[in-house]
Amino acid sequence: MTMVVEENAGMSEQVPTMTPALVFDQERLPVLVGDSVMTERFTVGGAGVVVGPVGMVIIAEASDVPVRSGVWNAEEVRLIGPAPAQVTERLMGWGGDEGPLPIHIAVRVEGEVMYLGAAQVSQAGTSDGVLTNCELRFEAPLSREVLNLVRPPRPPENSPGLEWLRNVNGDRAAALEQFVTGWYPNAGAAESPVSDSASRLPRGLRQLYRLAQQRPGALGIQNRILPEPDLHTDHLGEMLVFGVENQGGFFWSFLWTLEAPEADPTVWFREFDEKPIAEQESLSGFLIQFSLFEASMGADYLALSWKLTAPQVEQLTEALHLVPLRPFRPGAPTHFYVAPGLVVRVSSRDGEAFDVWAGATHRSALDPLAGLPVNWHRFDG
Repeated sequence: MTMVVEENAGMSEQVPTMTPALVFDQERLPVLVGDSVMTERFTVGGAGVVVGPVGMVIIAEASDVPVRSGVWNAEEVRLIGPAPAQVTERLMGWGGDEGPLPIHIAVRVEGEVMYLGAAQVSQAGTSDGVLTNCELRFEAPLSREVLNLVRPPRPPENSPGLEWLRNVNGDRAAALEQFVTGWYPNAGAAESPVSDSASRLPRGLRQLYRLAQQRPGALGIQNRILPEPDLHTDHLGEMLVFGVENQGGFFWSFLWTLEAPEADPTVWFREFDEKPIAEQESLSGFLIQFSLFEASMGADYLALSWKLTAPQVEQLTEALHLVPLRPFRPGAPTHFYVAPGLVVRVSSRDGEAFDVWAGATHRSALDPLAGLPVNWHRFDG
């Protein structure tokens, strides 16, 4: 992308305050980054980046394409790498003693550049010293009007339906397959033969392994269903551990028997050295719940809020469908509500304060949650 810079402009003595959402005058760029003779210009993930002695300006295109740099939601901008060393060092705070320098965000809209305000790095990832991704948070959130200009809404594309919901308490194997194949795109991995040990596993677990051969995300993002080679018994050799929390804080197991591979065993939840507690759903229902939980956690588009009241939850879920299963996870009972392309999980430890985590396959699927009297900690709609 060609950057518009006035080459003879000098460094301003003081970076002035700019009002967000104003058209970005070309003389403003050297004022924000410093003497144009000392600036460097790069393209990172489709965004222009100007690095100068007193600041940085990121100018993205007005777009809602996840693989390109740009505005992600009202509070967040994403820069998609790889990024050159100069940009990586500035964003990661490497190689300088002057402390963090201002980062300014602008977006090109129909030939004009709109200034959105300053931002700070909230999260960044590197690989071999190269910036791979960076999330920046605006100092002041964008209004919905401005957000729709700089991140134009895209129409939904093949949102997963709810056919699976009708089978939850009938044909659970069909429900699991319909949900997983609808939610996760086919990765195209070649199927491998089922091992002798896997053939002796309960039918539900064998089914999930088969689905995960072409959809690896089905084994979990936050928590994990262990791959078949990693299955192991507990220290007594009685329970087969098949699922773990991402930091090892708890695990799931079932009674290990080789005589009943068609059984639908009770799933046992065990936290640290505490006594095991039975999940309320047997393995067939548990795997549906696990899949819903992980789908919400690993979705591209999220909406999060904590400590809601029961009336707030009732209003939030009014337009959604309750998944007719008993609560998931002892200690923090969790219910699931769904709409096409959307999974919402609601959990509470005391029955009075509720946490909500919603995941969607497309930004538009979060529309039923927009406009509600909820203080969202993150909202990607």
